[in-house]
Amino acid sequence: MELIKNLPEMDEGDDARRMDAYKRVAASRAKGRPTGMDFIENLIIDFMEFHGDRRYGDDPALVAGVGKLKNMPVTVIAMEKGHSTKEKVKRNFGSMHPEGYRKALRQMKLAEKFGRPVICIVDTSGAYCGIQAEERGQGQAIAENLMEMMTLRTPIITLFIGEGGSGGALGMAVADQVWMLENSFYSVISPEGCASILWKDASKMKEAAESLRLTARDLKELGVAEKVIREPEMEKDFKKVYYLLEDLLYDAFQKSKKLPVEELLEQRYEKFRKIGRQQADGR
Repeated sequence: MELIKNLPEMDEGDDARRMDAYKRVAASRAKGRPTGMDFIENLIIDFMEFHGDRRYGDDPALVAGVGKLKNMPVTVIAMEKGHSTKEKVKRNFGSMHPEGYRKALRQMKLAEKFGRPVICIVDTSGAYCGIQAEERGQGQAIAENLMEMMTLRTPIITLFIGEGGSGGALGMAVADQVWMLENSFYSVISPEGCASILWKDASKMKEAAESLRLTARDLKELGVAEKVIREPEMEKDFKKVYYLLEDLLYDAFQKSKKLPVEELLEQRYEKFRKIGRQQADGR
């Protein structure tokens, strides 16, 4: 428990660790940052990976399977970038094809059937935008995930551990709660892409990052994310994050499992209905 006390959830007034938005983006992409598989290996016991979408093939950019969070059976679905150059090429740098989203949905439906909570781990610059992905129905695959996740009859928590780019991230983020590591981000477009479109100048990425309000702190203030998890100063201390998340996830799922399914679905629906809703005074 001492490790958990030393690494609390971020406080609303914790200004000492503030960092400009683009530095957060750079930190989310840093070499050596833990990937989806690192979280699985440190959080999940007896993990067994499943492959394929039963339609086209297997997508190595997504790791999905079952295991135990402490003593609780769970389904885990994680985007995986890889660490070495060889791994990154194999994993397509974490950019999923349509079969990746369909593989994720297949595991979600199995989790629903057997009453297992679902943990989604997001770290991607975006869904793969190549012609092959479009030919195999990239947009439809993401849209189907959005629709099915909204009414999935089992608890879902999505954890952002690095990049959260556009529909590629959204396709696994329709959840009861969205949690974000301190140096992760979630945005409709990358700062570089936004700057290229708005100012025709990718070098204005810092201004774009500030304007997009894409940091974990911003998204919690906007009601898009429920928790922001503080990160250690040193990468070697990341074990503290795993210990903290293990307890937080376990407690959250225990509470969710006690809710009637219809109430769980209603709360999920209301979470997304209120995002972007203006107050009566127009603020």
